Amino acid sequence: MKYALSFFTVLILVISGMLFFQYQVYSDKFETREDHFTYTQEIEITYRNDSLDIRHHFKNLPNQVIDIQWPKLAVNPDCFIEAENTCKRLSEDKTKFEIGENHSQSLSYIIPLNNGIKSNQLLKDIFVSLKLGEVSYSTVHISTEKDVKGQWITGLPEVGQQTLSLVNYSMFGGKGPVSELYYNANNLIQQDPIDNVSIYSKKPLTKDFTTKLKELNFLNENHIVLVEGENVSKLQGKRILFLKDFTTNVLYRQVILSQVKAQFKFNESPIWLYETVASFLAGTTIGGEKSTEIVNTLTHQMTDTQLANWLQRLNDLKGKEISTKILDEALSEVFGIHTNYLSMNESTNEVFPFLFNDNREILVNSHLQKDINVIFKDGQILYSADALLKHLGYEASNGENGYYVHSKERNFRFPENHGFYVYNERRYNTVSNPIVRVAGINYIEETWLQKLFTVEIMKKDDSITIKTTTTQQ
Repeated sequence: MKYALSFFTVLILVISGMLFFQYQVYSDKFETREDHFTYTQEIEITYRNDSLDIRHHFKNLPNQVIDIQWPKLAVNPDCFIEAENTCKRLSEDKTKFEIGENHSQSLSYIIPLNNGIKSNQLLKDIFVSLKLGEVSYSTVHISTEKDVKGQWITGLPEVGQQTLSLVNYSMFGGKGPVSELYYNANNLIQQDPIDNVSIYSKKPLTKDFTTKLKELNFLNENHIVLVEGENVSKLQGKRILFLKDFTTNVLYRQVILSQVKAQFKFNESPIWLYETVASFLAGTTIGGEKSTEIVNTLTHQMTDTQLANWLQRLNDLKGKEISTKILDEALSEVFGIHTNYLSMNESTNEVFPFLFNDNREILVNSHLQKDINVIFKDGQILYSADALLKHLGYEASNGENGYYVHSKERNFRFPENHGFYVYNERRYNTVSNPIVRVAGINYIEETWLQKLFTVEIMKKDDSITIKTTTTQQ
């Protein structure tokens, strides 16, 4: 009993020590953990000596370490002493704001412009941003010498402009961030804003165009600017879009796509994926033939409940990374069965048909094989033939008269849609096709796989095992 009590006491001490250590580690991580936050900003821009002199004020900053992301073009990065404490949190190397109670900090920097500002020029990524921070509201002031004429556009609503004795002044303000600046020496006509859209065009808009534009439904309240024509770099901004064709359909498509790009992190996704997401969120098809067919196919596959679930999942992904794989996972949860529909469409130029997939592991003769796909089509279970037959010891290829499969002792030919196959130069009639082509890929039907290639198929919850039997026909 004495030994048992001693052992129990030691055990309690060990467990207590482990719990204390884990708590300390967790506490340290919690205390240094960086959180996402929102802030407001005010940017003062003065154009002079062929450069943009910028004073950037950050407000409502949290009491945590904040990494500063300087523009690549910025020179002379420094603090700007607007008040006594507006540089107090800036680190010595000017890469971050340290922890502190001062919620407003200011920076200054210069963006040099080779040979000065050019008409019809779009400047991108010229402002400081804060890592993990989201801008809730921006105010921008632009001042130039009096002889610098023209328009400045930021993507934010224009609050006003004024010509003073020595300078020209413009002010902009609105929800969200600002990341680009556009200058046009030849004034375009600034149309009356429509909801959250400002338009600069060469000619006045017709009443019919304005009426149709007011009837359109946009995805968010962030202001956006449409400019007729192109800029010299032929690039698009995030909140400044350039359109050659000023029709309502083209305008609506560009605005919706721009809003979707701003709401999701698409990375290197194909354009049809942008269009597909935009179409579902806007409730109308937007884009080319491929995205239109994909949207129509998915819509017809879903019940009303599934469609509502799908739209909710898309909205839940806003602000997060998005890809065909991630969206396939969401679709699989909506349907309750796995699909690689969007991923397969990313790997082909044509539209891959909508199919469900069996995503269990495939083992061939006890070896895990990751290059075999199993799909369900028209009530059939199909295995990707090229890879599977190779793992079974055969060579397979498409030929002039069908699909050829051969080994040292066994040779097959499967003509496409001819109701027979040839085995070792002998013809056998069929009532169904052993080999089925789907989007240019050869698949073998499960029953025919077992019959012709004498394999045994065993299925578990997480795996499908394909094993060659000793008997061969």
